[in-house]
Amino acid sequence: MDLRYTEEEEAFRLEIRAWLSAVLPSLPAKPASTDWPARRAYDTHWQRTLYEAGYAGIDWPVDGGGRGSSPVEQLIFKEECEFAEAPYIGTGFVGLGHAGPTIIAEGTQAQKERYLPAILKGDEIWCQGFSEPGSGSDLASLRTKAVRDGDEYVINGSKIWTSHAEVADYCEMLVRTGDDDSRHRGISWLIVPMDTPGIEIRPLTTIGGSTEFAELFLDDVRVPVANRVGDENDGWRVTMVTLSFERGTGFVGDLLESMRILRSLTELAKRTGLWGDPSIRRRIASLTAAFDGLWALTKRNVSEAARLGVPGVGGVVFKLSYSENGQALCDLGLDLLERSGLAASSIAGADSLGDLPNAELVEAWIKGISLTIAAGTSQIQRNIVAERVLGLPKEPK
Repeated sequence: MDLRYTEEEEAFRLEIRAWLSAVLPSLPAKPASTDWPARRAYDTHWQRTLYEAGYAGIDWPVDGGGRGSSPVEQLIFKEECEFAEAPYIGTGFVGLGHAGPTIIAEGTQAQKERYLPAILKGDEIWCQGFSEPGSGSDLASLRTKAVRDGDEYVINGSKIWTSHAEVADYCEMLVRTGDDDSRHRGISWLIVPMDTPGIEIRPLTTIGGSTEFAELFLDDVRVPVANRVGDENDGWRVTMVTLSFERGTGFVGDLLESMRILRSLTELAKRTGLWGDPSIRRRIASLTAAFDGLWALTKRNVSEAARLGVPGVGGVVFKLSYSENGQALCDLGLDLLERSGLAASSIAGADSLGDLPNAELVEAWIKGISLTIAAGTSQIQRNIVAERVLGLPKEPK
């Protein structure tokens, strides 16, 4: 592993930087956060712009429509996009960050040809159907059943926390194809078209007022067996590939955004006079060191992915550390706002400290609550690190 960039990689950075500076001013205004059809249109327009410029799926294979470059160049691309405040992939994050990479690693040639180009072009949006009301972090206990009927599976059950289901074309879904007690040995990974008869979508409203999640209810939903990725009952192994991307490289953009917010909080502390508080400086220093370490770990994970094709165990360590440091960053932001943190919009006046980034920091704090839950709770991550990384014995039942 080499944490330094080569001359070729730095030349690529300059190329990306120049392209972003030219194209970003021409983008339309961002739509309202509650207008999901408009958000999908905005996100897919950006994805199509990337595709036509040759920057969609930089590290995806050429036969899947990607650029075929190294994961390091993908990391540079994400870094420059964050610095330039380019649009986030938004509603495309499941397809681009989870489903697409999983199909690359585990899908058939026919599946790659059918789904990968459409994801990269922004033509199709995906959602994730993993969690269930009684099976969150313990995915192996899922109960949604898929029974084989000739060349189709008939699916019955429900899913929860299904990201962007209301605007999705396809769902990466885990179903039980084994017996009720089969746990890890009886799960399959299916591609489910969201317009299939028998699917009911009920949006869920978060504490931030967003409806980016939904419940799914599945009543005799028929899906072709050809939509299965991997072998029947081998879906747990395929899922570990999916989660390695989600936990290994899926948070890179979030880390870069957190580093940007931390820099702005440092300036805010100096501007408001709170920099004179030793405890504030200590917290900023601790977070700076933590994020710098996570950035180095990200480069290690990317180097490993370049060799093996998927992120390794470092992704679990990254997810655990980032979740908790991310929450600490959000807490610091509200502490610096003091009583102005009670307002969800920027204010000025006698009761404030001047023009403050209330909207951004309050929203970050609200979203930060989910960091130690989403993509696997911190408790589950600690078990994975203990048992699968360190080789410690499992807790007795």
